[in-house]
Amino acid sequence: MNISTLLEMAAGAYGDRIAATAGGSSLTYEQLFSQAKAAAKGFSESGREFVALLDTSGLSVPVTLYGAALAGIPYVPLNYRLTHEELDVLLDRLGSAILVGAPDRLSRYEPHGHISTVPAASLIDDLAGADHDIEVPQDPAALAVQLFTSGTTGAPKAAILRHEHLTSYILGTVEFAGAADEDATLVSVPPYHIAGISACLSSIYAGRRMVLLPNFDAAEWLRLCGHEGITNAFVVPTMLVRIVDHIESTGQKPDLSALRAIAYGGGRMPPSVIEKALDIFPDVQFSNAYGLTETSSTISLLTPDDHAGARQGEEGARRRLSSVGKPLETIEVEIRGPDGAALGPNQSGEIFVRGGQVSGEYVEGKRTDDEGWFPTRDAGYLDDDGYLFLDGRADDIIVRGGENISPGEVEDVLVSHPAIADAAVLGIPSEQWGEAVAAAVVLKEGSTVAPEELQSLVKETLRSSRVPEVIRFRSELPYNETGKLLRRVLRDEFAD
Repeated sequence: MNISTLLEMAAGAYGDRIAATAGGSSLTYEQLFSQAKAAAKGFSESGREFVALLDTSGLSVPVTLYGAALAGIPYVPLNYRLTHEELDVLLDRLGSAILVGAPDRLSRYEPHGHISTVPAASLIDDLAGADHDIEVPQDPAALAVQLFTSGTTGAPKAAILRHEHLTSYILGTVEFAGAADEDATLVSVPPYHIAGISACLSSIYAGRRMVLLPNFDAAEWLRLCGHEGITNAFVVPTMLVRIVDHIESTGQKPDLSALRAIAYGGGRMPPSVIEKALDIFPDVQFSNAYGLTETSSTISLLTPDDHAGARQGEEGARRRLSSVGKPLETIEVEIRGPDGAALGPNQSGEIFVRGGQVSGEYVEGKRTDDEGWFPTRDAGYLDDDGYLFLDGRADDIIVRGGENISPGEVEDVLVSHPAIADAAVLGIPSEQWGEAVAAAVVLKEGSTVAPEELQSLVKETLRSSRVPEVIRFRSELPYNETGKLLRRVLRDEFAD
């Protein structure tokens, strides 16, 4: 099945219902399907091999996603927060691509030999009723989405999701036409995040109206919840922190009587934050979704009942707030030790997953084994009741506000300073970000440097999200006898 079939089914079942709203404009399901077909015609005629999106969340997102699927061309949403140089590298890796986005983002790519540009606004003209019949490829193994994701070295990897992976996830977790007429979901995660893609697919299949928020702001999120009658929302931990802080600092909360469910995921959620949220939103059902790009989104879920039990003080339930719940019925999870052998309950190791939605594939090659098991590179364990607990990233990637940060890229910048002999970067717990960046540095003999100078260097070279919030000086870094850096020693030192 091609993922565009999800939209075709929805347009046939409830075509007059509003599918998406952004900035005061809306599209019905019939209009969205029509405009996606018009976009597909243009994408096909371009002769390009990829359809890339460089835009914030708006009506261009579902039109481009489904238009690419209808044309049988892979969809590649790009991180608009990257520098021009970083984007150039990714576009060069794509080769021949049609690039959709706002004019200010497209201007530097005109002309560009292997890139054709299309203003996002041109894809969302009123084309309702227009006839754009096209022949839709139906190969389930065809590439549907390609997402660039950071690897252990910091160099982006190109994760591949095929139509069969994405449809397996949707068909296994979402009830077709299961949403009521008044149901609306607030999409505040960016389109280049797997959660943004899964929200677009699942909302369409369920018949739930999407309200697309271009850039997250706690006050605007709360305002839209009330104004649009939002019933469902997904946030990363950083967003929930800011929502809770805004309500506590202002003492104001709009009418959220329609809000029924909030799902969160994409990073570590501090227990103190979710406990506050449960008190602030006593009538809202919370769930914690754990998943990866390579698994087409969610693979385990801490349910509303689990959260309610914790709020009511049930034995063991509060501890489970630190877990990511139980694996979906369509997913198998196995914990393996260093030797590759499966481990029993409460034994920590690397998390492996298997299921129809699991891709585990990159342009650079597959990482699944012969039996379909994918090594997540996350460490964790299953307790006696089957709840999955995460111990951290096996590859030491820092997850700050749902964004993956490679310690290596920050370490390289720090060591480039003439006063620094050695550096190690790691993640430390943060209520606001889930994890924050910290650094331990070793000065060259006779050298001095202020922490603020190093922070400025990182900000100027990389981005503000990479700046270490805490920098500590050491006479040397801890290494084992084979020369491997012992980050766990540093984590213990930074625990305060």
